[in-house]
Amino acid sequence: MTTLLPNRVAEDDATAEVTASHGPRRLTTVRGWQDLFFRGGVRGGGVVVLLIMAFVGVFLLWQGYQAFSVAGWGFFTTQSWEPNEGAFGIAAVLFGTVTIALIAIIIAVPLATGTALYISEYAPRQLRQTLISTVDLMAAVPSVVYGLWGFFLLTPLVLPVSQWISSYFGWIPFLAAPNFDPTNPLDTPTVFTASAFIAGIVVAMMVAPITTSIMREVFAQAPLGEREGALALGSTKLGMIRSVVIPFGRGGMIGGTMLGLGRALGETIAVYLVISPIFAINPFILEKNTNSISSMIALRYSEASPFEMSALMAAGLALFLLTLLVNFGASFIIARSRSGASSEA
Repeated sequence: MTTLLPNRVAEDDATAEVTASHGPRRLTTVRGWQDLFFRGGVRGGGVVVLLIMAFVGVFLLWQGYQAFSVAGWGFFTTQSWEPNEGAFGIAAVLFGTVTIALIAIIIAVPLATGTALYISEYAPRQLRQTLISTVDLMAAVPSVVYGLWGFFLLTPLVLPVSQWISSYFGWIPFLAAPNFDPTNPLDTPTVFTASAFIAGIVVAMMVAPITTSIMREVFAQAPLGEREGALALGSTKLGMIRSVVIPFGRGGMIGGTMLGLGRALGETIAVYLVISPIFAINPFILEKNTNSISSMIALRYSEASPFEMSALMAAGLALFLLTLLVNFGASFIIARSRSGASSEA
């Protein structure tokens, strides 16, 4: 034993010298043709998507350049839409687009959050898959169906609600209804038809399934160890959800909300069937008359002159950039959140 120990020490010293001189051993991975084919296909698909988005933006910019050159920065501040007379802009329709989208998100987010929490935390196992499939099928319903539902069924039901809101909360500026006097028996609630409020409810029903699906996936990924730890420390089911599930999924909730906002900004047919178009800023969301960029394009496209077509393309470019900004913001938030990364639990 005493004779072998110096030899072992010498061997260890030699190994240390080799390691120090050559550095740590590099590990190499030999990929087969299947791996290379899959990687190339995935990378090519991502590049194609980016190229398509870039081509769409370049096409809209090219087609709308004539309108931009005539209107200048007034294109974003002018309310009227008379391209053939030289007075046109998207200030009114942009305001209506954002207003309808915000109303939709304010209604859809609590509904989606409650539905997602029920499916992931409270629903029986036998019922859970049915609820998941139902929510996914709701996201696949065509927008024209939601528009017809909003026009024929929802509007008559919402009119008394809008009247009640304006009567009791009219002291809030955007909830007022200057053209309706509740003390006058001759005034009818038709002033509340075709409003941004009704359009926002319709769009909320379209946005909620998408937001619900994203939130449900995020809540289901909450670490099991943290769930069990909270329950072991005496927390109730609700307390565990508030202390573990919701904080873990906060980034996904924000990302799902912004993705829903991106769709709400670009919704066309459902809004077009419900609203009464106007080219003026209407700050009162309960009263009739509002507009959106996508609905304006659908309304004016068939009878547009060549110059008005350029103006419509410019409006489409503004909507494209707005939705792109919202979606990129959602992706950034999801990627930086705990729910967007792998959990260590």
